[in-house]
Amino acid sequence: MRLLSTPFYKGDIDTDRIIPARFLKCVTFDELGPALFYDVRFDAKGQSLNHPLDAAEHAGAEILISDANFGCGSSREHAPQAIQKFGLKAVIADSFAEIFHGNCTTLGIPCVVMANQDRTKLAELIAADPDAELIIDIEALQVICANNIFTITMKTSAREALLSANYDPLDTLMRTLDKVDQTAQRLGYA
Repeated sequence: MRLLSTPFYKGDIDTDRIIPARFLKCVTFDELGPALFYDVRFDAKGQSLNHPLDAAEHAGAEILISDANFGCGSSREHAPQAIQKFGLKAVIADSFAEIFHGNCTTLGIPCVVMANQDRTKLAELIAADPDAELIIDIEALQVICANNIFTITMKTSAREALLSANYDPLDTLMRTLDKVDQTAQRLGYA
């Protein structure tokens, strides 16, 4: 995965901050992207607060760099959906809330863990060159930026699912309908 990135250093980014509840009224998730981090990106009148996600130097960024406990709070699926609909393709942080991590994996969004010192250096590299490309190598468990290699970790199950492109449980279910039918027969549901 080769992408641009934007740093957004804050700890305990909860799902209510990722996507405020008032934006959860949409029928599909398609309209959630512009509402990503709305309350920290815009004031009450909808005027920009010059958030890093909106900075010209980070236009087109597809990786978000954050801090510990990213995605904590309620388990709403809308948070990773908003991240995806905004155009972000991966999140690098110190740690992730369990349910948020699972919801991201289901959408094919890698949640990779990087040590604080490395994330700080990575943010410095991006500040020095906002156009620097980041390569997230899930197979080698590395992030490469400006000739620097950073070690990352991620849950084995998520890594395997992403590497095999087998992360959507509905796709898995649809590919194995014969086994679903066999199980239903065996359990007496058919």
